[in-house]
Amino acid sequence: MNTATIAATAAPASLPAAPAAVPITVARGDGIGPEIMDAVLRILSAASARLAPEEIEIGEKVYRAGRTSGIGAEAWDSLRRTRVLLKAPITTPVGSGYKSLNVTLRKTLGLYANVRPCVSHAPFVPSLFTGLDVVVVRENEEDTYAGIEHRQTNEVYQCLKLITRPGCERIARYAFAYARRHGRRKITCMVKDNIMKLTDGLFRKVFLETAAAYPEIQTEVMIVDIGAALLATEPHRFDVVLAPNLYGDILSDIVAQCAGSIGLAGSANIGDAGAMFEAVHGSAPDIAGRGLANPSGLLEAAGLMLVHVGQADVANRIRNAWLRTLEDGVATADIFRDSSRQRRATTAQFADAVIARLGQEPRHLPKAMAQSAAGTVDKPVVAAALTPTPASRPEKILEGSDLFVHWDEPGRSAGQLAQRVRAALPASLQLKMITNRGVMVWPEGHPETFCTDHWRCRVMAAAGHVITAHEIPVAMTALTQTGLDVIKTENLYRFNGQPGYSLGQGE
Repeated sequence: MNTATIAATAAPASLPAAPAAVPITVARGDGIGPEIMDAVLRILSAASARLAPEEIEIGEKVYRAGRTSGIGAEAWDSLRRTRVLLKAPITTPVGSGYKSLNVTLRKTLGLYANVRPCVSHAPFVPSLFTGLDVVVVRENEEDTYAGIEHRQTNEVYQCLKLITRPGCERIARYAFAYARRHGRRKITCMVKDNIMKLTDGLFRKVFLETAAAYPEIQTEVMIVDIGAALLATEPHRFDVVLAPNLYGDILSDIVAQCAGSIGLAGSANIGDAGAMFEAVHGSAPDIAGRGLANPSGLLEAAGLMLVHVGQADVANRIRNAWLRTLEDGVATADIFRDSSRQRRATTAQFADAVIARLGQEPRHLPKAMAQSAAGTVDKPVVAAALTPTPASRPEKILEGSDLFVHWDEPGRSAGQLAQRVRAALPASLQLKMITNRGVMVWPEGHPETFCTDHWRCRVMAAAGHVITAHEIPVAMTALTQTGLDVIKTENLYRFNGQPGYSLGQGE
């Protein structure tokens, strides 16, 4: 494990002692990762960042060595010691059996908040919009990114979307704390709760509950499809955007590209016990080793890291030098335009240009003015106050179960399936409906509806009967004895009198 120190040499005894270097973990990554990390570390050193990096090996080499997670024990030890990771892009090998290392790191380390500032630098970097300044705050651990998938029948695959109240509370509180600290005026929550009324509905509900504690911050809720369209065409309408995991991933790339290039965007992954900073873009193995890569995205991430560890002064110095470099027309291949105003630079030459401008400020673009909180770490970012409040235990009553059946007999029809299920069920239970991919096909089906081999049979208590938990496996056994394959069950509960399940027809 290589250890180096990026800090000024010790001061003479007659002067105040220099601040201690902050331990961080560095991963050089794959593809273009090593060359852009080298450029960023040189800039950090030249700017006298007070850091003590220790390097770890993660990614493609570790995957190829037989670790499907892409990370080994020594790397975990380093992350637990430093609690700060500066990571270059990683290549996940093609094929099944390999886990996303980014997702593994975020979830294992509890990095629940993904923060992606997106700023345009027109006219020095071509952009669709001038003055664009939007921050996307993305929930980082839940949603479909839980990665829980199954093949259930010959024709149907499933991905579970998991949204929790504690997860919603934590990211909503983080977003409002971030907005207050950084002087942001508005937060827009983007969800699809007109369709996913329970999962996205919970995200919206918790957002609005949290907003009550921040009356100075304007709030709005948008359906994510129109929200994405407006972000791409009218980004000046937005300030901070808050979204669940999948939407936030997509929206942040849209805004970054509108700002000029995904290659210029960095992100912070924040948790209560640690943080990871990375470029938004991938490892781009096709241009690796050719000096074409732009280190700006990783440099922006390093700036977020410096603010996080209490070195906003260094972050501002670096960012101002970087902005001046863009103004002076120094451009890597991705942002170079054939004009007399720009000078094409390799990855190393671009880093040299930034280093040469340390101490200078931009003449046209807004200069950097980031501030760190009191202490050595950005306290509002890593705050115990952001942990969710304990939820009260609601009254929970079992009402029935959705029994999912794999049934693919020739000439199959919902009516035929209903006959078999009803005949098999005990008198205490009754079949209420059958759906196929969420569309009701019995008792009020339509002949035009296309059906697969994956059927949901909703079984409820018969009139006057109170269902008990042991009756569900009895029903499953009864269906199995008729030759039906019950592949999954989801029990149906009421919580404080409210149904904890969708009512049918996808509403």
